[in-house]
Amino acid sequence: MPKLAPLTKLILTAAVSVWALLIPTLAGQVALCGGQLLLLVLYRPTGKHFKAALGLAVFAVMLTGIQYVFGSTLEFSLMSGLKMFAMSLIFVFLLATTRLQDLTAALVSQCRIPYEYAFMFTSALRFVPDFLEESQAVREAQACRGYVFRGNPLKRLRDYVAIVEPLVLRAVSRSETMAMSLELRGFGSRGRRQFTADVALGIADYAAMSLMLALTVGLAILR
Repeated sequence: MPKLAPLTKLILTAAVSVWALLIPTLAGQVALCGGQLLLLVLYRPTGKHFKAALGLAVFAVMLTGIQYVFGSTLEFSLMSGLKMFAMSLIFVFLLATTRLQDLTAALVSQCRIPYEYAFMFTSALRFVPDFLEESQAVREAQACRGYVFRGNPLKRLRDYVAIVEPLVLRAVSRSETMAMSLELRGFGSRGRRQFTADVALGIADYAAMSLMLALTVGLAILR
């Protein structure tokens, strides 16, 4: 499969979100989710990205169940879960197949976004998997100390404070360290940015973007 440029994957991310909103049938939503899973497999990501996809699938099932329990029809509940899964899974594909420095270069050099905003966006994406790993580590550490996350919803909510508080403290410490490091490296200084990453568009990228445009227009017309 040809390697797509970061800009093409960014456009694909936006396009999939639009398609999830435009597709009116369950079969179409299932096809959209299946296509993303196939695309993810073809790019051969690491195991943690498959775990993220599995976590999103579990959350989609929970969302479907909550919608159905609170009075929505089965079809509406399934559509809500599939739409959420489709719109979230494409970000897993983006993170699994794109280096963040390449994404930053594409945002600055091709989308003309100021470097500071592009850096903030990619930094937020970078810390998502780290945050999930830290939450799992904190939960295991608290379980070793005797915390049992069972019981009624109110008790479980109170117990989860034991996870949230360490996570917040670690996040604040990490942000302070990162801010100090950026300041020492002269972040924010004026001047032309130079990138060594190759983010140029190729024939496959133009073909993919043409196909995405055609699908979006077609779905909008059929809608």
